[in-house]
Amino acid sequence: MVDYRKLRFNNLNSPQFRHLLMLLWWPLYGVLFYTLEKVPALAQFSFFGEYKEVYCQWDAEIPFCEWFFIPYLFWFVLIVAMHGYTLFFDIPAFKKMMKFFMITYTSTLVIYFLFPTEQNLRSEIASVGRDNILIDWINSFYQFDTNTNVCPSLHVIGTWASVYGAFQCKPFRKPVWVVVLLVIGASICMSTVFLNQHSIIDVFVAIPLCVAATFLSGWEPLKKRKAKLQAQQ
Repeated sequence: MVDYRKLRFNNLNSPQFRHLLMLLWWPLYGVLFYTLEKVPALAQFSFFGEYKEVYCQWDAEIPFCEWFFIPYLFWFVLIVAMHGYTLFFDIPAFKKMMKFFMITYTSTLVIYFLFPTEQNLRSEIASVGRDNILIDWINSFYQFDTNTNVCPSLHVIGTWASVYGAFQCKPFRKPVWVVVLLVIGASICMSTVFLNQHSIIDVFVAIPLCVAATFLSGWEPLKKRKAKLQAQQ
């Protein structure tokens, strides 16, 4: 466990705390993503020259289900929780997870700029025929969340990154945690299409990007990690 009580501005770049500098990437990413979201005129400089709608026939077969709003929001909890855990208890896992985020999320910014996309799948809440607190929350969520820059899905990528980070930590490699994390991850990915937030195409496009980032961020097979640990003992 890292003792952050010793952290000072003048030792931020020391081997003990240098990993914290990776967090500076998040505000930079946030500014660039916000710019792409709030300046739609940038789409005219892309290969499309405008936003391209993402849609396939399978999207029409997926029913809207407001209960998936719960795992959809849990995505934020998962990302924050894994950052917090790895920052305090497993710095190597934190570094690998951050490399994963930096590779994939930076790549998506480039993709969103060159190939801007949008989706027009959102259900009219009034036509759902149900009235409950989840419907109200989703209706409010739709008010500020844009329907642009959707392919690949950041929800899918962020989920994969967080689960990947967890599996770099020894406690989360226990069978019970593997099952729990996989169920949570699958539920979050499914929520993107059951809430009409994404086309299923957005999910599939995110997969090869995640696979590439898994290897580029320093992933090692479990047998290799065990052999390395045994050699250190």
